[in-house]
Amino acid sequence: MGRRRRSREVALKLLYALDITHEQAADILKAPWIEAVMSDTVRDFTVALVTGVAAHRETIDALVQEWSLNWSLERIGVIERNILRFAIYELLYLDDIPPNVTINEAVEVAKRYGTDEAPSFINGILDRIKQELVMRHGDGPTAMSSVSPGSPA
Repeated sequence: MGRRRRSREVALKLLYALDITHEQAADILKAPWIEAVMSDTVRDFTVALVTGVAAHRETIDALVQEWSLNWSLERIGVIERNILRFAIYELLYLDDIPPNVTINEAVEVAKRYGTDEAPSFINGILDRIKQELVMRHGDGPTAMSSVSPGSPA
C-alpha cells in the first residue's frame, strides 16, 4: 500500500475521532495514541488532510449537503462522511492530485472501511462534484478554494 493511501486511512481514523469527540484537530494530533497509528512516512500528508479538513469543514460539509441528494449530513455514516470530507478537501485545495486519483483512492478506502454501499455512494457524490468543478473551472489543474455552495457554474 502506498504512503498516500496509508495517509488517507490514518486521516480517516483521526477525522472519525474528531467527529466523535468534538476536539480540536491540534489536540487530536498531539494525543499519545497518535504514534501508534501514524508513522513518520505518512505524517505530513495525514496532518495536511486532517488540518485542511478541520480548517475548511464548514465549507466542505455544506458541499456534502448540497451534492448528496436527499441525504442530510447527519444521515450519512461517520466513516462515509469523513471519507467524503478528506476527498472533497483534496478536490478543492490540493491541485497536485488529479481528481480521478482522489476519487479512486476515496472509493478504495470506502471499500475497506465503509458499508457495502459506501463505495458507490462516495463515487457518485465525488463524481458529481468533479463534473461541477470542471464546468466551473475547466479541466486543468487548479485549486478550487473559491468554490462555495450554490455558486453558479
